[in-house]
Amino acid sequence: MQFDLIGTILWPLKWMVELVLVGWHALFTALGMAPAAGLTWVLSIVGLVLIVRAALIPLFVKQIKSQRKMMEIAPELRKVQEKYKGKRDQLSREAMSRETMALYKKHGTTPVSSCLPLLVQMPIFFALFSVLNDVSKHAASGVGGVGLLTPELTTEFYDARLFDVASMHVNLVTAWSQPDGQVTVAILLTLVVLMIGSQFFTQLQIISKNLSPEAKTGQAYQMQKVMLYILPLAFIFSGVFFPLGVVIYWFVSNLWTMVQQFVVIREMPTPGSDAAKAREERLARKGKAIDSSGKVVPIEKYRAEQQRLLEEAERARAAQPKRQQPVGKQRAKKQQGNKPGGSPARPAPGSAASDPSS
Repeated sequence: MQFDLIGTILWPLKWMVELVLVGWHALFTALGMAPAAGLTWVLSIVGLVLIVRAALIPLFVKQIKSQRKMMEIAPELRKVQEKYKGKRDQLSREAMSRETMALYKKHGTTPVSSCLPLLVQMPIFFALFSVLNDVSKHAASGVGGVGLLTPELTTEFYDARLFDVASMHVNLVTAWSQPDGQVTVAILLTLVVLMIGSQFFTQLQIISKNLSPEAKTGQAYQMQKVMLYILPLAFIFSGVFFPLGVVIYWFVSNLWTMVQQFVVIREMPTPGSDAAKAREERLARKGKAIDSSGKVVPIEKYRAEQQRLLEEAERARAAQPKRQQPVGKQRAKKQQGNKPGGSPARPAPGSAASDPSS
């Protein structure tokens, strides 16, 4: 028997996916929905999205913090890049890499941190893909899945049709051979386009509204611009092979991301970004502002804080010792002669003070 490495790695994730799907299916069935109805299983997949994305909220918060840190260190990264600009030898490249990694370590961030939610979701995505692919052969063999997806539930899942037409496990390659194949293809194409469009729009709103001018010249910005086009392009080719259930999962997950990003950009924008300026204008119209700690306060309290900070800065400048300007030797002698008790400055030869007859 051949050892299935991928199947072994995905087994616990497939078990969890089946657990969540069966749990939501049982809930909707208890509410009176038909067990083999396409809508029942579609809502179960939507429930899977809600569970997964809710569990990823802590990672999303970490992603936001990492993105902010990457923007903060963008000027320092540019200095490192300028330092080694034009140097293509091995030693220079290694030194540049070391200094860049040292900056990341110092600030506790990496470019990969901004992709954490996506990277964590991918194994779950593949597990769902595997579960849906197994439905056909398991239903034909009369067996269940790896966990709570019993043979009876597997058959119901296999027989379920979205709009009484499209099966959850069919993809664009196999849809043509299905009854009402043209309608199934139309449904799949529509959902794939919506999935790709939502992915593109989500990334676009980040780089168009939530980046400061300084961040738009940094490495993180370049990576986000690449992702803006690479991810949708990848889904154009891979989406052909996605079962309908996976397309639904990814589309609903993208909708969650869009709403999540909208809330973050509106309420917690990056300082200096267009979104931050728009928020400040909204608050100003309500008589509010953001204080130095990032809290929303009445405009009177904000102005009082700004006045206090200004006075503290002026006192700090006044308390600093004045910097002594360097003087030449002749000027130093003259200043010493003008001091009380000091020797008078000697008159210059030929002056009136040096003439005895005057």
